Amino acid sequence: MDDAAERVMTSQANIRATTNTTARRVLDIGCGTNKVAGAVGMDVNPRTAADVIHDLDDLPYPFADDQFDEVIGRHVIEHVQNPMAVMCELHRLTRAGGLVKLLAPHWTNPDFATDLTHRNHLNSYSFRNFTEARAVFDFYTEVRFKQKVVRVTLLNLWKLTGLEYLINLDNRHPRWRFIRKFWEQYLNAVMRGKEIYFEMEVVKPGTVGEKGSGGVGE
Repeated sequence: MDDAAERVMTSQANIRATTNTTARRVLDIGCGTNKVAGAVGMDVNPRTAADVIHDLDDLPYPFADDQFDEVIGRHVIEHVQNPMAVMCELHRLTRAGGLVKLLAPHWTNPDFATDLTHRNHLNSYSFRNFTEARAVFDFYTEVRFKQKVVRVTLLNLWKLTGLEYLINLDNRHPRWRFIRKFWEQYLNAVMRGKEIYFEMEVVKPGTVGEKGSGGVGE
């Protein structure tokens, strides 16, 4: 996809690989011209820094099962036609215990409507049906992730209230998850979000953590 200005909306847009990419196999989907150093870049646009030219909506991707340790997607998942299918494909090509890191606009971001290619509205709970412990509709898919981090940024005005810190407190102290839920259900129509970052660990059959893979922000 094009290297749109939304990729640098906040400092969170600069997602980095967990460790040196020379030791880890990293895939940067929809990489644009700002590909993560050392990663394999995939994009539909040949004018980007992509190593592989491929449409994210064209499944499967040209990679083997368990080929990557980490997948990074910055302002990509909100554009795809079928996010459930894309998440299943990312699960396939990432090894058990590997990470999928996604950055996207929160659905209340006022800028969301300015891009007509946006298809999918996301909040803190958008990927909960991929988790074992807290899936609402667990029959949607057998693919499972453990949600390790869910971090929301707010518009600058609301950051001054300290609410952003409280919303994200459950990343360190899960018992405070009710604050996130209260904001998502009652406050975000006024105290609007900006971006949301997801970090999910791939869980596959027979691996440690297969059961009880709930995680934070759920």
